[in-house]
Amino acid sequence: MDLDAFAWLLTDDGQGLLREAEEVADADPLAAQTALRRRATPEQAAAALTQATLRRRAAPKFGDLAARLYFTPDGLEQATRPSVARHRAARLAAYEAASLVDLGCSIGGDLIAAAEAGLVCAGVDLDPVRVAVARANLDALGLPGAVSVADATEVDHSPFAVTFADPARRSARGRSFDVDDWTPPWSFVESLLRRDACVKVAPGIPHDLVPADVEAEWVSDHGEVKEAALWSGGLATTARRATVIGDGGLATLTEDDDPGAPVRATGAFLYEPDGAVIRAGLVTAVAAGVDGGLLDQHIAYVTSDAAFRTPFARGYRVREQLPYREKQLRAALRERGIGRLTIKKRGVDVVPEQLRKRLALSGDAEATLVLTRVAGQGTALLVEPF
Repeated sequence: MDLDAFAWLLTDDGQGLLREAEEVADADPLAAQTALRRRATPEQAAAALTQATLRRRAAPKFGDLAARLYFTPDGLEQATRPSVARHRAARLAAYEAASLVDLGCSIGGDLIAAAEAGLVCAGVDLDPVRVAVARANLDALGLPGAVSVADATEVDHSPFAVTFADPARRSARGRSFDVDDWTPPWSFVESLLRRDACVKVAPGIPHDLVPADVEAEWVSDHGEVKEAALWSGGLATTARRATVIGDGGLATLTEDDDPGAPVRATGAFLYEPDGAVIRAGLVTAVAAGVDGGLLDQHIAYVTSDAAFRTPFARGYRVREQLPYREKQLRAALRERGIGRLTIKKRGVDVVPEQLRKRLALSGDAEATLVLTRVAGQGTALLVEPF
């Protein structure tokens, strides 16, 4: 996006064009561009149409805020979901952190949450366009904060109570899971983690990569694992944490809640732990919380004889165990009149879409089938959510 065109977009004339762009954003792109160019240069028209399109694309992530904010395509893709950013900012506020510097602030999603929580905030980024967008977003929401163009690795962050970083996890080949491809690099991240800091990382970060005395927190939002964060210094309160955000609010589970749990036979209820719990390695904590155990030592399914409501897992009532072999399974499902089948699987070499096609069911009933291992043996369980 052209920096001068974006600056013009923030003027009164630019805001008028942006409103017009939002009205024609669903039209044919060429027709929309032609309509907007009657009032502005090609660069200005492109900037307005880009923002209108990105605001619509941002609505599922940012909700009502999307209509007031500004984005870049990569900034929107990489931005923290507001509910997750606010959770992180609440942790900082609870720690009574007075100030924060965001080293690589992009379009300012985390700066917004920190400023809303009352922290004195500053952000830096190498990209002048992202800096301009972050500054515009703070202004759009009436929030204080300073944003400037700078290399995160050269900023003196010692005056700030907390440093925050969200390294870009991309290389010339695209998204990368290799820490050597991060910008800033992993060596810089490790230096930050020797003080009070929070670093956003990919949820697939290996446990053995987390430095000693650093807390790793995995966060899911409405059942979808969004990210992990590393907390260091006084901000670290445990080694591993799973935090789940849902309609009922927020709940958190740590290794201190994990007394361990046995492997046991299938009970009357089955529990499917949240992805953040699995990533954090806290499945046995869920098992202990429902007075249950694991179906298999290496598989993230929990079973119990009792029904529990827990934010950390989805619960199912086990209706019956069916034959695992495909031919007998097909016959059992047809006998029960099941035509619409949700297939869940863990620990077995099954592709649900292919299996569903081969089963060729045609009944009127609907059911959920879990394919997994129990004591090392392939097992099929007919279950229903509760």
